[in-house]
Amino acid sequence: MSFRRRLLDGLAAEIADDSYRSATVAGIVRRAQTSRRTFYEHFADRDECFVALMAETTGEMVRYVSGAVDETAPWPDQVRTAVEAWFAYAEAEPAIVVSWIRDVPALGDKARQLQRMQLEGFVTLAQGLERQAERRGAGPPVPRESVIILLGGLRELVATTVEDDGSLDAVVESAVHAAVSLLTPR
Repeated sequence: MSFRRRLLDGLAAEIADDSYRSATVAGIVRRAQTSRRTFYEHFADRDECFVALMAETTGEMVRYVSGAVDETAPWPDQVRTAVEAWFAYAEAEPAIVVSWIRDVPALGDKARQLQRMQLEGFVTLAQGLERQAERRGAGPPVPRESVIILLGGLRELVATTVEDDGSLDAVVESAVHAAVSLLTPR
């Protein structure tokens, strides 16, 4: 395993045990069983390490959700599967997902490109699924703005549910209903 991978895993463990705000370079290198010197060979600072971890996490989430959806299924079923997959990923990695939702925006300019990449990853996923459905006669495309509104709402629902020690299974039906309502052409 590469030192970079070990450092990213060390940060993920720090976040899972407490939070990104309490994570330190010392804690990361202790968990990675390496040195501060090695850390600084790979990352300029803790924030850069965090941005790298979150970029990786976003890619994993998009691939996980995309892989779960059967593009030949009816459009409402695709939307349901996508929401359920996203929530299942969040249930498996709650601290990382909440950190992705809460801490990335707090980095300001350091993470602006990452935030755009995250948004575009999910917008592209939703629009790609939608194009498949449209080819099969599901109706006109959903506006990009509607996808962005949905993503913002789902992110907040995930974050508040996890922060309140709730179960995402308990809110998945509401999320699916909102997603199908917002994304199904009229």
